[in-house]
Amino acid sequence: MAAVKKTGLGKGLAALIENVETAEKDNSILEVDINLIEPNMGQPRKYFDSEKITELADSIKKHGLIQPLIVSKEGEIYKIIAGERRWRASKEAGLQKLPVVIKDITPREFMELAIIENVQREDLNPLEEAEAYERLSREYNMTQDEIAESVGKSRPAIANAIRLLTLSDEVRKMIIDGSLSAGHARCIAGIKEKDAQNKVAAIVVSSSLNVRQTEEYVKKMYASKEKKKKNKEVKDEGYSVEIKYIENSLRDIFNTKVTLKEENNKGKIEIEYYSSDERERILEILQKKQ
Repeated sequence: MAAVKKTGLGKGLAALIENVETAEKDNSILEVDINLIEPNMGQPRKYFDSEKITELADSIKKHGLIQPLIVSKEGEIYKIIAGERRWRASKEAGLQKLPVVIKDITPREFMELAIIENVQREDLNPLEEAEAYERLSREYNMTQDEIAESVGKSRPAIANAIRLLTLSDEVRKMIIDGSLSAGHARCIAGIKEKDAQNKVAAIVVSSSLNVRQTEEYVKKMYASKEKKKKNKEVKDEGYSVEIKYIENSLRDIFNTKVTLKEENNKGKIEIEYYSSDERERILEILQKKQ
């Protein structure tokens, strides 16, 4: 199977368009039965706007399908690399055959081109994009630098996108329905606790906070948590010093190891002894103290 050159992948959507233009000149665009064309199950795009599909279907009914699909042939089936939205609209429009350009590529290149086509057309929501990058990393062992080079983005942009996968299901739904932008989501992704993510997201939406305001809110929230943590550490440290003082005082009295365990002003004192004679000695001391 002939591999696509890396430079072609780097060009992204432009490379696909070049491929179509070349195909048109070479008359290598094929008319294929629409029933033999299938979407790529690994397609990064999961959500399609039904209203926009219908609008495109109406346009296709009037003007036909102008741009061919990019596909990969598997046996008798043609898997869509680029153009699933057009395929869906064409089915709705009642077309029987579609123009396609066949690309002979590896599974990894298939995945890369599908992502590139969607990212550069801005067809993916932030979560779909993040999941696509994570899949390239997981299934094809690509580094973030390699993914960045492949899709024409910076490495920090890839890293920030993947961070969105740490968000709770509730916050993810807000991203999908458009309540939260990618910018808002990146701010919230810095919060580890899922419950806290949900609360902040709800505040952002109800208060119509912009991205900068969200960023400041999260910073203040963490500053407040850090202050409480330090206050607790100081309190615990003071408590530990007091406990240690009592243990040392009792150790000096009984001349053996003494441990004080306390919680919420309740606890117990453990006095250790290592022989019956030592036990009697400690009991004598206690009797004298009465």
